[in-house]
Amino acid sequence: MSNARQLLEKIQTDYRVKVKQYQQRIIICAGTGCIANGSLKIFDKLQSVLKANHINVDVKLRVKDAASLPTDQENILISRSGCQGFCQVGPLVEIQPSGFLYVKVKPEDVEEIVEKTILKGLPVERLLYVDPVTGKKSNTRADNPFYSQQTRTVLKKCGSIDAESLEEYISIDGYKAARKAYTKMQSEDIVAEIVKSGIRGRGGGGFPTGFKWKMALKEKLDKKYVICNGDEGDPGAFMDRSLFEGTPHSVIEGMMIAARAIDADEGYIYIRMEYPLAVKRIRKAVTEAEEMGILGENVFGSQNNFKINVMEGAGAFVCGEETALMASAEGNRGMPMPKPPFPSESGLFGKPSVINNVETLATIPDIILKGADAFRRVGTENSPGTKTFALTGHVANTGLIEVPFGTTLRKIIFEIGGGVVDKYGKINNNAFKAVQIGGPSGGCLTAKHLDEPLDFDNIKKNKAMIGSGGLVVMNDSTCMIKIAKYFMEFTQEESCGKCVLCREGTKQMLHLLNDISEGRATQETLETLKDLGEAICKGSLCGLGKTAPNPVLSTMEQFSDEYKAHVFDKFCPTRECSALSLPEINPELCKGCTLCARKCPVGAISGKVKEAHVIDPDKCINCGTCIEVCKFNAIA
Repeated sequence: MSNARQLLEKIQTDYRVKVKQYQQRIIICAGTGCIANGSLKIFDKLQSVLKANHINVDVKLRVKDAASLPTDQENILISRSGCQGFCQVGPLVEIQPSGFLYVKVKPEDVEEIVEKTILKGLPVERLLYVDPVTGKKSNTRADNPFYSQQTRTVLKKCGSIDAESLEEYISIDGYKAARKAYTKMQSEDIVAEIVKSGIRGRGGGGFPTGFKWKMALKEKLDKKYVICNGDEGDPGAFMDRSLFEGTPHSVIEGMMIAARAIDADEGYIYIRMEYPLAVKRIRKAVTEAEEMGILGENVFGSQNNFKINVMEGAGAFVCGEETALMASAEGNRGMPMPKPPFPSESGLFGKPSVINNVETLATIPDIILKGADAFRRVGTENSPGTKTFALTGHVANTGLIEVPFGTTLRKIIFEIGGGVVDKYGKINNNAFKAVQIGGPSGGCLTAKHLDEPLDFDNIKKNKAMIGSGGLVVMNDSTCMIKIAKYFMEFTQEESCGKCVLCREGTKQMLHLLNDISEGRATQETLETLKDLGEAICKGSLCGLGKTAPNPVLSTMEQFSDEYKAHVFDKFCPTRECSALSLPEINPELCKGCTLCARKCPVGAISGKVKEAHVIDPDKCINCGTCIEVCKFNAIA
């Protein structure tokens, strides 16, 4: 038995014993979102208030500190977790063992939390989550509809353990799967188990992970690499960032297992430099694993070595494509290369390489520890397991969620998400219009898709893709041409410029979309836009170009009437395109002062004094005078 193995077993036993000496534990969300809202100030305030109440406070449980905790007073452990997912209502504070979950906590709430909950065991009612539809309060995660309807596996550790504690990760069977892979399994056994599990890559098109590993194992070179693709560039996506911040050791463990599977001795974590907290925590995790002997030479007493390098990407979206990522990691400009050869044959520095997404790697330890059959019991036949999604947009509960493949959009949006928010900020599920899935590479799904299962193949049939897991919900006040323009602007700016179709084609598509939104388009514009989009999909070199037209082509198919209204009627039904929109008076804000009617040059506004006025669209010339003179912001 290796020293590292003995040490892990001792840490696990000692940690579990010592954590029981704390009567209560307070877990504060310390993901980027909650930190931005002041969770670290809550962390500091809790310490001072608890100490003022003569309570013994620890903020780090270290098993090497063998002394027992004092028995004549309360002992409290305060921990900072990674993202707990419910970003809409952060900062989040959970009290154990009562399980009380407090939302939108502020530093000034700390004294009441200590007085009522820590000292008396009672909940602070005003800090509990209240369902916006039913008005029901939730005391704990178990009765909170946002959490109770999820299946959190890879995210479970993320929001429940100390994000920077290697010892706590070990205490919940951390690195046990890696130890099994290095001491009890051959490379072929690991690959076979991953193939049997059916896990597909969580970062894009859903390519079978086991097949990648199998191809890399066949290569008989002395040098191979494992690469973690943490270049999360989709607008609104933050799944990878949250895993790096909340459970970095699960990513490292997944890389170790991949390395053992393909006989690699070196790995690279490629992470966005725009994620400073994630970079800090993954670097710290690598250092701690090295110091404990988990990473390095003769892993777990085997003859295998494994070293991990952390590299920060410079923010190019195209570097999410594996060949561009490898070029960047080699110190070259991040531009895609034609395939074959595939990375499993000739990858980083010309050596066989396996590239996997962060979420994919964080899922691997559970498969090795519990077996492929257990993994396949969740999800669908061709898309087993769970998937994390960043749920954002016009939905009551935004945040990071995890559900089994096969879950419907209806459940995600209306149950976990709490329903659609209309343009007035009220819950109104009838206001649902569409959801953009897969980011700039994905497509739009509408009400007719609400009950279809979300899995790789089914979504592809509907001309969209799971992608990295972004879900942007849109209500009926959203202009789909504006949405298409937003994503096309993004991909056009992020194109590396290597191939003409992507470099010039996306630019021309953006010009055509501008023509549509500004009233210059014709039937020919629509035909050219569609033909150009299809050509870019077919002829571009990498995944960025091949999928860049998807949001446009998808919205053209799903919302053809909206495109026709812009082109032929010169009118934007949602009034978001200013060039094609007539002003409207909000009757709830209009005071009936008559100023707009008196100033209108064509007499298009009518109404009685102290009553809401109306605009006649047939007379209005869209000069904007009424908007300028209204003192109550009732016209837009």
